[in-house]
Amino acid sequence: MSKQSFRDLKETIELKDGEIDELTMELESKNDEINKLKIYSTKLKYEKQNLEYKLDNEINNEKAKIKELDDLDKKLKEKDAIIDDKQDQVKYLRSLIDEYKDQIRENTQNLEIQLRKISKTYEGLLLQKDQIIENQDENIKLLLKEKEEILKTNKTNIISLKRQNDKYRQLLEKYEK
Repeated sequence: MSKQSFRDLKETIELKDGEIDELTMELESKNDEINKLKIYSTKLKYEKQNLEYKLDNEINNEKAKIKELDDLDKKLKEKDAIIDDKQDQVKYLRSLIDEYKDQIRENTQNLEIQLRKISKTYEGLLLQKDQIIENQDENIKLLLKEKEEILKTNKTNIISLKRQNDKYRQLLEKYEK
């Protein structure tokens, strides 16, 4: 075997070693992508829980306000019964109570409308969040499949390259002797 053939074999071995390094780097890159997607999915789940907690708190606060308003309405009615004998005062108090009730009804209606809007928005957000999580899960599954395929291909390539290297080394050893 000539020196040129010997050099060619050495270059081929070096190229094959470079290919092995490239495949290893590509595999590490895919692992990094999978880890980033897992972190993003966890973040979305945490944000969903946080939104649910905030919404529950707001609903409980609004219920407490409505209960307070109901309690106030009961107390006002009791006051009306006590001061029935004073006509002028009763008329004045009743007009105030009626105005207050109207304001309460308006406020309650506005709160109900706002709660309905919040519920619809929340439901939309939950659907979006569920879709994002499903998409992320599908992406992770695809990446895992790609990773497995790359691993299989890499193993096959590495085995093939190692066999070729062994053959080239045997040939080199024969020619060096």
